[in-house]
Amino acid sequence: MMKFIISSSYLLKHLQMLGGVINSNNTLPILDNFLFDLDEGSLKITASDLETTISAELLVDSTDKGLIAIPAKLLLDILKTFADQPLTFVVEENSTVEINASNGKYALAYANGDDFPNAISLSDASQTTILGDVLATAISKTIFAAGNDDLRPVMSGVFFQLSPAHFTFVATDAHKLVKYERSDLSSDSEAEFIMPKKPLNLLKGMLAGSESEVHLSYTENNAKFAFDNIELISRLIDGKYPNYEAVIPKENPNVLSVSRNQFLGSVRRVSIFSNKTTHQIRLKMAGAEIQISAEDVDFSNKADERLSCAYQGDDLQIGFNSRFLTEMLNNLGSDEVSLAMSLPNRAGILTPSDGLDDGENILMLVMPVMLNG
Repeated sequence: MMKFIISSSYLLKHLQMLGGVINSNNTLPILDNFLFDLDEGSLKITASDLETTISAELLVDSTDKGLIAIPAKLLLDILKTFADQPLTFVVEENSTVEINASNGKYALAYANGDDFPNAISLSDASQTTILGDVLATAISKTIFAAGNDDLRPVMSGVFFQLSPAHFTFVATDAHKLVKYERSDLSSDSEAEFIMPKKPLNLLKGMLAGSESEVHLSYTENNAKFAFDNIELISRLIDGKYPNYEAVIPKENPNVLSVSRNQFLGSVRRVSIFSNKTTHQIRLKMAGAEIQISAEDVDFSNKADERLSCAYQGDDLQIGFNSRFLTEMLNNLGSDEVSLAMSLPNRAGILTPSDGLDDGENILMLVMPVMLNG
C-alpha cells in the first residue's frame, strides 16, 4: 500500500499542463494514463505520446514509494469539480486507488506503472539557456507559419538555429515564411534542429510571461526543455530544413508604411468579398494612398477601400491571399508596419516599424498570388 496527500488545485494545475500531450486515440492503451512515481515527499507525474514526454515534480506529504498509472481523463474530470482542498490518495493492493476528499471518496482502477514507456535519456547533449518568456514569444511569432503537409515533414515544425551571435527561429509552409531573430541570445556552438509543433504549443502555453530560465539540451534526435519543476523531451523532426535565405528577396525598392490596425481592418473587411477558394485581394499602391480591393466574379461581390499611407517606389499592383496577410498582421505587435516589394510576382516582406525589444528582429514573407485581369 502507498499513500500521499496533495492539494487538489496544485495537482489539477499540473495535470492540465501535462494532459495536453496525451492523444485522444493512443496506439498503446497505457498512454491514456498519467504515470505517478512516488518517492517519499516527491511525486513525479509523467504523460507521453511516445514522440513527446512531459513530466512535473510535485511536493507531497508521504513517506511511501511506488509507481502506478492512473487514467488521465477520469482523474482530470473529478479534479475539476473540487474546490481547493487536500486530497489523500491511497493505493490499495487490489488495483484501485482511492481518493479521499472532504466530503466523499472515489475509487478508480489503476494500471501497472512498469508498463509505461521510459522517457528518452539524452547522453552527450549540447546545452544552452533561454528566458521562458523569450522562448514563448519566439514560438508564438513563428509557429502559425509552419506547414501541415505530411509529405513535407521538415516544414511542419519550427527551425531552431543557435549560434554564438544570435538565435534564429524560422517557420514556413512555402506560401508564407517567418524569421524571428534574437541577437541578445547566444550559444557556445553552432547548432540547428527542427522542433515539431505539438511540444512547442505546450511550451508556449506554459512559458508565456515566465521569468524562469529554460535549460535546453539537444542531441541529433531529441531536445529537452527543463524549467521550474517541469521537463519536456521531444523527438526532433528528421531531415534538412530548406534554404530559407534563398527565398527572401534582397532588393525590395517599393516600400509601403501603414498603420497595422487600419491595414488589418481593411484586409479583413475587403476579404469578405473575395473569392472563397483563392481568398485573393489586390493591393494597388500609388502616391500616398493604397487601394485594397477584392472581387468574387461568380457571385458579383466586390469591395474597394482606400487607406492613406507612406509609399515610396513605382506604382504597383500586387495580389495576396488575404488569410495569410491577416495572420501575419495579427502576429505583429507593432503600431506601424512596412511592406517591401519588388515585382508583382515576387514575395512581399512584412516587418514591424516599432514595438521591438532590444536585440529582437522579425521578418515575415508572403508569396503573391497571380492577379487575374
